[in-house]
Amino acid sequence: MTLTGNWSYPTAIRFGAGRIAELADACAQVGISRPLLVTDKGLASLPITSATLDLMDAAGLGRAIFADVDPNPTEVNLAVGLDVYRAGDHDGVIAFGGGSGLDLGKMVAFMSGQTRPVWDFEDIGDWWTRADPTGIAPIIAVPTTAGTGSEVGRASVITNSRTHVKKIIFHPRVLPSVVITDPELTVGMPKAITAGTGMDAFAHCLEAYCSPHYHPMSQGIALEGMRLVKDHLSRAYADGTDLEARAHMMSAAAMGATAFQKGLGAIHALSHPIGAVYNTHHGTTNAVVMAEVLKFNRPAIEDRLALAAAYLGLDGGYAGFCSYVDTLCSDLRIPKNLTALGVTDPDLDQLTEMALADPSVGGNPVEMTSVGTRALFEACL
Repeated sequence: MTLTGNWSYPTAIRFGAGRIAELADACAQVGISRPLLVTDKGLASLPITSATLDLMDAAGLGRAIFADVDPNPTEVNLAVGLDVYRAGDHDGVIAFGGGSGLDLGKMVAFMSGQTRPVWDFEDIGDWWTRADPTGIAPIIAVPTTAGTGSEVGRASVITNSRTHVKKIIFHPRVLPSVVITDPELTVGMPKAITAGTGMDAFAHCLEAYCSPHYHPMSQGIALEGMRLVKDHLSRAYADGTDLEARAHMMSAAAMGATAFQKGLGAIHALSHPIGAVYNTHHGTTNAVVMAEVLKFNRPAIEDRLALAAAYLGLDGGYAGFCSYVDTLCSDLRIPKNLTALGVTDPDLDQLTEMALADPSVGGNPVEMTSVGTRALFEACL
Protein backbone atom coordinates (compact mmCIF):
# COMPACT_ATOMS: atom_id res chain seq x y z
CA MET A 1 0.00 0.00 0.00
CA THR A 2 1.31 3.45 -0.93
CA LEU A 3 0.87 5.82 1.99
CA THR A 4 0.05 8.88 -0.11
CA GLY A 5 -3.30 10.57 -0.74
CA ASN A 6 -5.31 13.72 -1.34
CA TRP A 7 -8.23 13.91 1.09
CA SER A 8 -11.09 16.35 1.61
CA TYR A 9 -12.45 15.24 4.95
CA PRO A 10 -12.86 17.31 7.01
CA THR A 11 -10.67 19.65 4.93
CA ALA A 12 -8.15 19.36 2.09
CA ILE A 13 -5.26 17.18 3.28
CA ARG A 14 -2.06 16.54 1.31
CA PHE A 15 -0.84 13.37 2.97
CA GLY A 16 2.44 11.57 2.40
CA ALA A 17 6.18 11.54 2.90
CA GLY A 18 7.97 14.51 1.32
CA ARG A 19 4.86 16.57 0.71
CA ILE A 20 6.17 19.54 2.68
CA ALA A 21 7.77 20.37 -0.67
CA GLU A 22 4.28 21.42 -1.82
CA LEU A 23 4.05 24.23 0.75
CA ALA A 24 4.47 27.05 -1.77
CA ASP A 25 1.78 25.55 -3.98
CA ALA A 26 -0.56 25.29 -1.00
CA CYS A 27 0.06 28.96 -0.22
CA ALA A 28 -0.80 29.88 -3.79
CA GLN A 29 -3.95 27.76 -3.60
CA VAL A 30 -5.35 29.82 -0.72
CA GLY A 31 -3.96 33.18 -1.83
CA ILE A 32 -1.14 33.60 0.70
CA SER A 33 1.87 35.56 -0.57
CA ARG A 34 3.32 36.87 2.71
CA PRO A 35 2.91 34.07 5.25
CA LEU A 36 3.89 34.10 8.89
CA LEU A 37 5.04 30.69 10.09
CA VAL A 38 3.88 30.20 13.69
CA THR A 39 5.48 27.46 15.78
CA ASP A 40 6.57 26.79 19.34
CA LYS A 41 9.82 27.60 21.10
CA GLY A 42 11.11 24.04 20.99
CA LEU A 43 10.73 23.72 17.22
CA ALA A 44 12.10 27.12 16.24
CA SER A 45 15.73 26.03 15.89
CA LEU A 46 15.23 22.48 14.63
CA PRO A 47 16.28 21.39 11.12
CA ILE A 48 12.70 20.68 9.99
CA THR A 49 11.77 24.28 10.72
CA SER A 50 14.85 25.69 9.00
CA ALA A 51 14.19 23.51 5.96
CA THR A 52 10.58 24.71 5.82
CA LEU A 53 11.69 28.34 6.01
CA ASP A 54 14.12 27.61 3.18
CA LEU A 55 11.24 26.29 1.07
CA MET A 56 9.28 29.46 1.75
CA ASP A 57 12.24 31.68 0.94
CA ALA A 58 13.03 29.87 -2.30
CA ALA A 59 9.44 30.41 -3.44
CA GLY A 60 9.57 34.13 -2.74
CA LEU A 61 7.38 33.87 0.35
CA GLY A 62 10.00 35.19 2.77
CA ARG A 63 11.03 33.41 5.95
CA ALA A 64 9.02 35.20 8.63
CA ILE A 65 8.58 33.18 11.81
CA PHE A 66 6.97 33.69 15.20
CA ALA A 67 7.93 31.13 17.84
CA ASP A 68 7.23 32.76 21.21
CA VAL A 69 4.65 30.08 21.96
CA ASP A 70 4.48 28.25 25.29
CA PRO A 71 3.65 24.52 25.56
CA ASN A 72 0.21 25.59 26.81
CA PRO A 73 -0.28 28.78 24.73
CA THR A 74 -1.84 31.81 26.38
CA GLU A 75 -3.51 35.05 25.36
CA VAL A 76 -0.16 36.73 26.10
CA ASN A 77 1.52 34.64 23.39
CA LEU A 78 -1.40 35.47 21.11
CA ALA A 79 -1.07 39.22 21.63
CA VAL A 80 2.63 39.17 20.77
CA GLY A 81 1.98 37.00 17.72
CA LEU A 82 -0.69 39.39 16.49
CA ASP A 83 1.73 42.30 16.84
CA VAL A 84 4.28 40.43 14.72
CA TYR A 85 1.63 39.47 12.16
CA ARG A 86 0.34 43.01 11.74
CA ALA A 87 3.78 44.64 11.77
CA GLY A 88 4.89 42.32 8.97
CA ASP A 89 1.78 43.00 6.87
CA HIS A 90 1.23 39.27 6.54
CA ASP A 91 -1.74 37.84 4.68
CA GLY A 92 -1.93 34.32 6.06
CA VAL A 93 -0.54 31.87 8.60
CA ILE A 94 1.36 28.62 8.31
CA ALA A 95 0.60 26.89 11.62
CA PHE A 96 3.54 24.54 12.14
CA GLY A 97 4.22 22.07 14.92
CA GLY A 98 2.37 20.16 17.61
CA GLY A 99 -0.78 21.25 19.37
CA SER A 100 0.65 24.46 20.80
CA GLY A 101 2.03 25.80 17.52
CA LEU A 102 -1.04 24.74 15.58
CA ASP A 103 -3.49 26.16 18.10
CA LEU A 104 -1.77 29.52 18.43
CA GLY A 105 -1.15 29.82 14.69
CA LYS A 106 -4.84 29.29 14.03
CA MET A 107 -5.72 31.93 16.62
CA VAL A 108 -3.31 34.49 15.11
CA ALA A 109 -5.08 34.04 11.78
CA PHE A 110 -8.52 34.13 13.39
CA MET A 111 -7.90 37.20 15.54
CA SER A 112 -5.92 39.14 12.92
CA GLY A 113 -9.03 41.03 11.81
CA GLN A 114 -11.18 40.99 14.97
CA THR A 115 -11.88 43.93 17.27
CA ARG A 116 -13.24 42.02 20.26
CA PRO A 117 -11.08 40.16 22.84
CA VAL A 118 -10.40 36.48 22.18
CA TRP A 119 -12.45 35.36 25.19
CA ASP A 120 -15.58 36.71 23.48
CA PHE A 121 -15.35 33.78 21.06
CA GLU A 122 -15.24 30.97 23.61
CA ASP A 123 -17.09 27.83 22.55
CA ILE A 124 -20.30 28.70 24.37
CA GLY A 125 -23.60 28.67 22.52
CA ASP A 126 -23.42 30.85 19.42
CA TRP A 127 -20.58 33.09 20.63
CA TRP A 128 -18.67 32.24 17.45
CA THR A 129 -21.16 34.34 15.49
CA ARG A 130 -19.68 37.43 17.13
CA ALA A 131 -16.62 37.13 14.89
CA ASP A 132 -16.20 39.04 11.65
CA PRO A 133 -15.55 36.26 9.11
CA THR A 134 -13.89 38.72 6.71
CA GLY A 135 -11.26 39.32 9.39
CA ILE A 136 -10.03 35.70 9.43
CA ALA A 137 -6.82 35.15 7.48
CA PRO A 138 -6.24 31.92 5.51
CA ILE A 139 -4.55 29.08 7.39
CA ILE A 140 -2.29 26.26 6.24
CA ALA A 141 -1.57 23.67 8.93
CA VAL A 142 1.55 21.51 9.02
CA PRO A 143 1.57 19.05 11.95
CA THR A 144 4.93 17.79 13.20
CA THR A 145 3.53 15.45 15.85
CA ALA A 146 0.86 12.76 15.80
CA GLY A 147 -1.41 13.68 18.68
CA THR A 148 -3.78 16.61 18.96
CA GLY A 149 -5.15 16.57 15.43
CA SER A 150 -5.52 20.35 15.68
CA GLU A 151 -4.71 20.54 11.99
CA VAL A 152 -8.24 19.32 11.23
CA GLY A 153 -9.99 21.17 14.06
CA ARG A 154 -12.31 24.17 14.13
CA ALA A 155 -11.06 25.39 17.49
CA SER A 156 -7.98 26.18 19.55
CA VAL A 157 -7.25 25.70 23.23
CA ILE A 158 -5.85 28.85 24.84
CA THR A 159 -4.94 29.09 28.53
CA ASN A 160 -5.98 32.21 30.40
CA SER A 161 -2.71 33.29 32.00
CA ARG A 162 -4.51 35.02 34.88
CA THR A 163 -6.98 32.29 35.89
CA HIS A 164 -4.98 29.28 34.59
CA VAL A 165 -8.12 27.99 32.89
CA LYS A 166 -8.00 26.47 29.44
CA LYS A 167 -10.58 27.94 27.08
CA ILE A 168 -11.79 26.54 23.76
CA ILE A 169 -12.10 29.21 21.07
CA PHE A 170 -14.31 28.07 18.19
CA HIS A 171 -15.21 29.24 14.72
CA PRO A 172 -15.92 27.14 11.59
CA ARG A 173 -13.35 29.12 9.63
CA VAL A 174 -10.60 28.28 12.10
CA LEU A 175 -10.48 24.97 10.22
CA PRO A 176 -7.33 25.21 8.07
CA SER A 177 -7.94 25.45 4.33
CA VAL A 178 -5.07 23.11 3.50
CA VAL A 179 -3.23 20.58 5.65
CA ILE A 180 0.16 19.14 4.73
CA THR A 181 0.68 15.90 6.64
CA ASP A 182 4.23 14.70 6.04
CA PRO A 183 5.41 11.85 8.32
CA GLU A 184 9.04 12.73 7.60
CA LEU A 185 8.56 15.80 9.81
CA THR A 186 7.86 13.58 12.83
CA VAL A 187 10.95 11.37 12.57
CA GLY A 188 12.97 13.44 15.04
CA MET A 189 10.34 13.42 17.80
CA PRO A 190 11.82 12.30 21.15
CA LYS A 191 10.43 9.06 22.54
CA ALA A 192 8.57 10.83 25.35
CA ILE A 193 6.82 13.14 22.89
CA THR A 194 6.03 10.23 20.55
CA ALA A 195 4.44 8.44 23.51
CA GLY A 196 2.54 11.42 24.90
CA THR A 197 1.18 12.65 21.59
CA GLY A 198 0.28 9.12 20.53
CA MET A 199 -1.69 8.61 23.73
CA ASP A 200 -3.43 11.92 23.08
CA ALA A 201 -4.64 10.57 19.74
CA PHE A 202 -5.77 7.38 21.47
CA ALA A 203 -7.61 9.38 24.18
CA HIS A 204 -9.46 11.39 21.54
CA CYS A 205 -10.60 8.24 19.76
CA LEU A 206 -11.46 6.43 23.01
CA GLU A 207 -13.52 9.24 24.49
CA ALA A 208 -15.33 9.91 21.23
CA TYR A 209 -16.14 6.20 20.96
CA CYS A 210 -17.48 6.11 24.54
CA SER A 211 -19.43 9.37 24.34
CA PRO A 212 -23.19 8.84 24.73
CA HIS A 213 -24.05 11.29 21.95
CA TYR A 214 -25.32 10.05 18.58
CA HIS A 215 -22.85 10.37 15.71
CA PRO A 216 -22.30 7.06 13.87
CA MET A 217 -19.70 8.52 11.49
CA SER A 218 -17.54 9.72 14.36
CA GLN A 219 -18.08 6.39 16.11
CA GLY A 220 -16.61 4.47 13.18
CA ILE A 221 -13.70 6.87 12.75
CA ALA A 222 -12.88 6.61 16.46
CA LEU A 223 -12.86 2.83 16.39
CA GLU A 224 -10.51 2.61 13.42
CA GLY A 225 -8.35 5.35 14.92
CA MET A 226 -7.85 3.20 18.03
CA ARG A 227 -6.83 0.28 15.83
CA LEU A 228 -4.21 2.40 14.08
CA VAL A 229 -2.76 3.43 17.43
CA LYS A 230 -2.75 -0.16 18.68
CA ASP A 231 -0.92 -1.39 15.59
CA HIS A 232 1.54 1.47 15.14
CA LEU A 233 2.27 3.55 18.27
CA SER A 234 4.60 1.01 19.83
CA ARG A 235 6.41 0.67 16.50
CA ALA A 236 6.87 4.44 16.18
CA TYR A 237 8.08 4.57 19.78
CA ALA A 238 10.59 1.75 19.28
CA ASP A 239 11.92 3.07 15.96
CA GLY A 240 11.40 6.74 15.24
CA THR A 241 12.49 6.27 11.63
CA ASP A 242 9.65 3.84 10.87
CA LEU A 243 7.84 6.02 8.32
CA GLU A 244 4.95 3.62 7.89
CA ALA A 245 4.22 3.67 11.62
CA ARG A 246 4.68 7.45 11.74
CA ALA A 247 2.27 7.89 8.82
CA HIS A 248 -0.44 5.74 10.37
CA MET A 249 -0.08 7.61 13.68
CA MET A 250 -0.59 10.92 11.88
CA SER A 251 -3.77 9.50 10.38
CA ALA A 252 -4.91 8.36 13.83
CA ALA A 253 -4.33 11.85 15.22
CA ALA A 254 -6.44 13.48 12.53
CA MET A 255 -9.11 10.82 12.98
CA GLY A 256 -9.27 11.41 16.72
CA ALA A 257 -9.78 15.15 16.26
CA THR A 258 -12.44 14.49 13.63
CA ALA A 259 -14.19 11.90 15.81
CA PHE A 260 -14.40 14.01 18.94
CA GLN A 261 -17.09 16.10 17.30
CA LYS A 262 -19.12 13.39 19.06
CA GLY A 263 -17.77 14.46 22.42
CA LEU A 264 -14.93 14.04 24.90
CA GLY A 265 -15.23 13.18 28.58
CA ALA A 266 -13.60 12.85 31.96
CA ILE A 267 -10.09 12.18 30.63
CA HIS A 268 -9.99 15.65 29.13
CA ALA A 269 -12.04 17.26 31.89
CA LEU A 270 -9.32 16.18 34.34
CA SER A 271 -6.30 16.79 32.13
CA HIS A 272 -7.25 20.33 31.08
CA PRO A 273 -7.08 21.85 34.58
CA ILE A 274 -4.02 19.79 35.51
CA GLY A 275 -2.21 21.01 32.41
CA ALA A 276 -3.30 24.59 32.96
CA VAL A 277 -2.22 24.71 36.62
CA TYR A 278 0.85 22.46 36.53
CA ASN A 279 1.93 22.93 32.90
CA THR A 280 2.06 19.19 32.25
CA HIS A 281 2.16 17.70 28.76
CA HIS A 282 -1.44 17.32 27.63
CA GLY A 283 -1.25 13.92 25.95
CA THR A 284 0.84 12.42 28.72
CA THR A 285 -1.64 13.73 31.30
CA ASN A 286 -4.47 12.11 29.37
CA ALA A 287 -2.60 8.81 29.50
CA VAL A 288 -1.95 9.10 33.25
CA VAL A 289 -5.64 9.52 34.14
CA MET A 290 -7.00 7.14 31.49
CA ALA A 291 -7.09 3.93 33.54
CA GLU A 292 -8.97 5.50 36.45
CA VAL A 293 -11.48 7.13 34.10
CA LEU A 294 -12.15 3.76 32.47
CA LYS A 295 -12.94 2.33 35.93
CA PHE A 296 -15.13 5.33 36.77
CA ASN A 297 -17.11 4.94 33.53
CA ARG A 298 -17.34 1.14 33.61
CA PRO A 299 -21.11 0.92 34.29
CA ALA A 300 -21.84 2.84 31.07
CA ILE A 301 -19.06 1.60 28.77
CA GLU A 302 -18.40 -2.03 29.66
CA ASP A 303 -20.44 -3.50 26.80
CA ARG A 304 -19.25 -0.91 24.30
CA LEU A 305 -15.59 -1.50 25.11
CA ALA A 306 -16.15 -5.25 24.81
CA LEU A 307 -17.13 -4.62 21.18
CA ALA A 308 -14.07 -2.41 20.70
CA ALA A 309 -11.84 -5.08 22.21
CA ALA A 310 -13.15 -7.62 19.72
CA TYR A 311 -12.46 -5.26 16.81
CA LEU A 312 -8.96 -4.58 18.11
CA GLY A 313 -8.21 -8.29 18.52
CA LEU A 314 -8.03 -8.11 22.32
CA ASP A 315 -9.27 -10.99 24.48
CA GLY A 316 -11.27 -10.44 27.65
CA GLY A 317 -13.79 -7.78 26.69
CA TYR A 318 -13.79 -4.68 28.89
CA ALA A 319 -11.16 -6.12 31.24
CA GLY A 320 -8.96 -7.05 28.30
CA PHE A 321 -9.23 -3.54 26.90
CA CYS A 322 -8.23 -2.00 30.24
CA SER A 323 -5.35 -4.46 30.56
CA TYR A 324 -4.13 -3.42 27.12
CA VAL A 325 -4.20 0.26 28.12
CA ASP A 326 -2.18 -0.51 31.26
CA THR A 327 0.39 -2.49 29.31
CA LEU A 328 0.68 0.14 26.58
CA CYS A 329 1.25 2.94 29.11
CA SER A 330 3.87 0.85 30.88
CA ASP A 331 5.66 0.06 27.61
CA LEU A 332 5.66 3.75 26.70
CA ARG A 333 7.04 4.71 30.15
CA ILE A 334 4.04 6.86 30.98
CA PRO A 335 4.16 7.99 34.63
CA LYS A 336 2.10 5.73 36.87
CA ASN A 337 0.05 8.50 38.45
CA LEU A 338 -0.26 12.27 38.77
CA THR A 339 2.25 12.37 41.61
CA ALA A 340 4.87 10.74 39.38
CA LEU A 341 3.93 13.27 36.69
CA GLY A 342 4.90 16.08 39.09
CA VAL A 343 1.50 17.04 40.52
CA THR A 344 2.21 17.35 44.25
CA ASP A 345 0.04 18.76 47.01
CA PRO A 346 -2.75 19.72 44.60
CA ASP A 347 -5.73 21.86 45.53
CA LEU A 348 -8.35 19.20 44.82
CA ASP A 349 -11.26 21.55 45.42
CA GLN A 350 -9.88 23.94 42.80
CA LEU A 351 -9.17 21.16 40.30
CA THR A 352 -12.63 19.67 40.83
CA GLU A 353 -14.30 23.01 40.24
CA MET A 354 -12.25 23.56 37.07
CA ALA A 355 -12.98 20.06 35.78
CA LEU A 356 -16.72 20.45 36.24
CA ALA A 357 -16.60 23.74 34.34
CA ASP A 358 -14.74 22.14 31.41
CA PRO A 359 -16.86 21.58 28.27
CA SER A 360 -15.68 17.97 28.09
CA VAL A 361 -17.82 16.90 31.05
CA GLY A 362 -20.91 16.93 28.85
CA GLY A 363 -19.59 14.06 26.78
CA ASN A 364 -18.75 11.73 29.63
CA PRO A 365 -20.97 8.63 29.70
CA VAL A 366 -21.30 8.80 33.51
CA GLU A 367 -22.47 12.03 35.14
CA MET A 368 -19.59 13.91 36.74
CA THR A 369 -20.62 15.20 40.16
CA SER A 370 -18.48 17.18 42.58
CA VAL A 371 -18.03 14.18 44.87
CA GLY A 372 -17.28 11.75 42.07
CA THR A 373 -14.88 14.06 40.28
CA ARG A 374 -12.90 14.80 43.43
CA ALA A 375 -12.67 11.07 44.15
CA LEU A 376 -11.47 10.52 40.60
CA PHE A 377 -8.66 13.05 41.08
CA GLU A 378 -7.71 11.35 44.34
CA ALA A 379 -7.58 7.95 42.61
CA CYS A 380 -5.27 9.38 39.95
CA LEU A 381 -2.80 10.58 42.58
